[in-house]
Amino acid sequence: MNEIRGQLPFTLDKFEADYLGKHYKGKVRENFHQDNEIIMVTTDRVSAFDHVLGTIPFKGQILTEIANFWFERTQAIAPNHIISSPDPQVLIAKKADTLPVEVIVRGYITGSLWREYSQGINGQYGFMIPENLKMDQKFSEPILTPSTKAEYGLHDEPISRSEIIDGLVDESVYAQAEQYALELFDAGQKWAAEQGLILVDTKYEFGMVDNQLIVIDEIHTPDSSRYWIANEYDKRYAASEKQKMLDKENIRQWLIERGFSGEGTPPSLTDEIRISLAEQYINLYEILIGKRFEPIVGDVQVRIEKNLEHSGVGV
Repeated sequence: MNEIRGQLPFTLDKFEADYLGKHYKGKVRENFHQDNEIIMVTTDRVSAFDHVLGTIPFKGQILTEIANFWFERTQAIAPNHIISSPDPQVLIAKKADTLPVEVIVRGYITGSLWREYSQGINGQYGFMIPENLKMDQKFSEPILTPSTKAEYGLHDEPISRSEIIDGLVDESVYAQAEQYALELFDAGQKWAAEQGLILVDTKYEFGMVDNQLIVIDEIHTPDSSRYWIANEYDKRYAASEKQKMLDKENIRQWLIERGFSGEGTPPSLTDEIRISLAEQYINLYEILIGKRFEPIVGDVQVRIEKNLEHSGVGV
């Protein structure tokens, strides 16, 4: 796709707009708080190992459109925070009291969990993972491996269920979050399987609005989830080869191959890895949603400002 290379100089690294309200900068999003709503601008930034690395062409558009796709498909399973989307990289959402933990559902032992397990780390989530598992092995049932929700620039940490309900989150609320997470994951896995994909694992964030638990942030995107090509799994697993991935794990592996896994200064992203990751995200988008991705080229900041003004947001 020629548009990817041409978009390299126009990616959205930051979005500043004092008139939109109180600003909070996350790893990927710029959030502006207004009364009972949040204006969420998804930039093209990419992060890994709690470091912001640079930008990927069309990443914000891809994440937002996939999140919207999933929020619409799963609203009967769990209520969510979406109000509207005035731009392909902007969501207007309900302001929620965010739970201080992320609920991570895993169907396979891979990624950071495998890296810990292979180093002998086990039990950090309040239960023991069975011994003698192989990399990328499927669990008999999905497991929940929650983590703390750290501030920007800090590390999320593993946490057990008992630690969560012992003062962090009311047990009934957390039990509902667990149920929502497992039901959403099941729906995501079933849809992905129909498209020739495996939804391997994913994270969910939750918040409270008017005493109701809702899903916030994003769901089942290549930033928050891991996807593999289904018909490659058995062969690669049997040969102990890495799975064919269509998600952010590709950038993590690129960093690890260059000696970076979170400590020190990450290597600079080359244009080629930026283009490669954009291609993988677009490939996932088209397989998962089942339609061609229509990139919106040009200056992202200018486009967003125009669309917000046209929608009367912040006026």
